[in-house]
Amino acid sequence: MRPLRRRPKQLTEEPSLYRPSAGGGGLALSSGDRRRGGPGAPRPAGTARGTTDEPAELVPLADLAAPGTDDGQVRRRAREIARRLAVTHPPRDRRDRRGLGELTSLRWSGGSDELDLERTLEAVAGTPVPEDEDVVVRERVRRRRSVVLVVDVSGSMRGERVRTAAATVGALAGELGRDRLAVVAFWSDAAVLVRLGETTDPLAVLDLLVRVPAQGLTNVSFALETAAAQLAGVPPRDARVLLLSDCVHNAGPDPRLVAARLPRLDVLLDTSGEDDVDLGRDLARVGRGRCRLVHGHRDVATALTAVFAD
Repeated sequence: MRPLRRRPKQLTEEPSLYRPSAGGGGLALSSGDRRRGGPGAPRPAGTARGTTDEPAELVPLADLAAPGTDDGQVRRRAREIARRLAVTHPPRDRRDRRGLGELTSLRWSGGSDELDLERTLEAVAGTPVPEDEDVVVRERVRRRRSVVLVVDVSGSMRGERVRTAAATVGALAGELGRDRLAVVAFWSDAAVLVRLGETTDPLAVLDLLVRVPAQGLTNVSFALETAAAQLAGVPPRDARVLLLSDCVHNAGPDPRLVAARLPRLDVLLDTSGEDDVDLGRDLARVGRGRCRLVHGHRDVATALTAVFAD
């Protein structure tokens, strides 16, 4: 594996993992945060709710947000974009023609004309008058996907960048209306904004995104570790991570090592400012996914269509 183009800063302490506080007033350090227990502390994992006697640290969002992230006009425009794209798509017949989904033998229900002759003969054997439900056909059934959206907020979440994030959140909410979605924001640390399986309101997620720390270094490795923890227990064929970032990784270990352990990693590489296209493509390659360049929010829908085409 070729050396990274940039030499990331070596961290002297472990990054922190945050979650939204119960009252919605800020971000709280996760009970699994590694700073609390030293090198032997558990890594963030699992999505189940629970309680702990461990004290939590509440960090008000107002204290974390970078100056200018409350730009009202930008946020209103971002909400419009997310709302417009967050429409659940109806089932598309082209999925069958493209061969997506797992080919499965099912009782005929009027939707397929590909007969599974062997199974049908077994079903009607000894039956004087076969019924419709005795006919077995072959259909492609798309399994329920589990997707973790990982959004880079290490730079300023203003202007085109916040619109791109809004388009991604909205389009994913529409694309994955029947699936499970988690959302992770990251900078030098990370925050799980929506855990896998929780109800996803794209506008609420967008509001959280523009209020988390839009500053600091970019630790892609820790972000991908956090995403992997969200997918713990999910069958690999149903799990994938989507990274929205400029891929300017400048803190922590080489993220390609984590990407190689993910079931699948796709990258939407934001090129509206400084970027590292080489690293983005490397991450997608070792993560067995695709890398698509997005120059602005208008590119997101087309890029996601390409990413979720297989």
